[in-house]
Amino acid sequence: MSAVAGIGITSFGPAPGRTIVSMGVDAALQALQDANIPKHRVQATYFANALGARLFGDTTIGQNVCAALGLDRITVVNVENACTSGSTALYLARLAIEAGEVDTALVIGAEKMCVPQLGLIDSGSTELDTQLGLVTPASFALRAVRHMHEFGTTAEQLACVTVKSRVHAALNTNAMFRKPTTIAEVLDSPMIADPLTRSQCCPTADGAAAVVLVSDRIAASLPRAIRVRSLVLTSGDYEGPVDLAHWETDRLTAQLAYERASVGPQDVNVVECHDAFTISELLHCEGLGLCAPGEGGRFIASGAASLGGRVPVNVSGGLLSRGHPVAATGLAQIHELVTQLRGEAGARQVDGCRIGLAQCMGGDKAGDTKSCTVAILST
Repeated sequence: MSAVAGIGITSFGPAPGRTIVSMGVDAALQALQDANIPKHRVQATYFANALGARLFGDTTIGQNVCAALGLDRITVVNVENACTSGSTALYLARLAIEAGEVDTALVIGAEKMCVPQLGLIDSGSTELDTQLGLVTPASFALRAVRHMHEFGTTAEQLACVTVKSRVHAALNTNAMFRKPTTIAEVLDSPMIADPLTRSQCCPTADGAAAVVLVSDRIAASLPRAIRVRSLVLTSGDYEGPVDLAHWETDRLTAQLAYERASVGPQDVNVVECHDAFTISELLHCEGLGLCAPGEGGRFIASGAASLGGRVPVNVSGGLLSRGHPVAATGLAQIHELVTQLRGEAGARQVDGCRIGLAQCMGGDKAGDTKSCTVAILST
């Protein structure tokens, strides 16, 4: 087993005066202070960044962050795995700890996306689908249309995801969009890829998040440490039949995580999932077993996934309202879970929170995801 001893996060949103390094350092220092662990105890750093090489030509930013922190002569691993870059870095750190290689690891995810040269986000210029115009919003729009066709999901139900997201984000000072909205306003915002309007697409953002991960031996002396019960990383199926109305990879990854944590979806008190678009949250709620297949729209609209509901989803505001600095997202989800499990979430605290689940997904290929992570944490 391993445990999260400390967490740190910056505000998400445009930060023209910040660099990837400065944001990473900020989040890391917060995490070390929160863990009450001196930096000389850190034996390895796993640094996640998805776009730095593409935008700025820098491929070893992790070493730059460590140098700025005064950490040298330790293992430094740079990680890129699309939207799961941060959660993949955590996965690798956990492997090192559970293999007995290290007792204390620092995991950082930082991204700078509010730059003119970013352009459209896609699954890679070498992918045939991208060359034919299947950029990210279009691929999710196809899923939304299919779900609406098969299960009667309505545009209003999709809009409910954004409305809920804004209500939750209003309680999170680190979130990018904190102003409440209505179903009508969501549906009336500019169309991006029918049926997804702009308010149903997550915003790009600058930001960073960090986690201090420790072995059980170290965690035993840290009363605020939160256990990592399981953490699974998988890739998709690129040869099987394409089913746009659900993600089988979601279901299989979650099933593995539940089995390894010895819990089920009925035991989970709070969920952070990869709501890059409104349809994403519906599909993930179904894939994670929070509701039956095809019931995602009705599940969200019923209030079951809202704060105070049966299983609150994306109480942080999620990607739709907190923002989505790609490599920081997976660790921002862990930050929210740890805050909830410690009972330190203030006005957005989920009552009786004992088990939390974080799901993240990245990239698209042949109708499936390129990477998927599910982590289950508990007190």
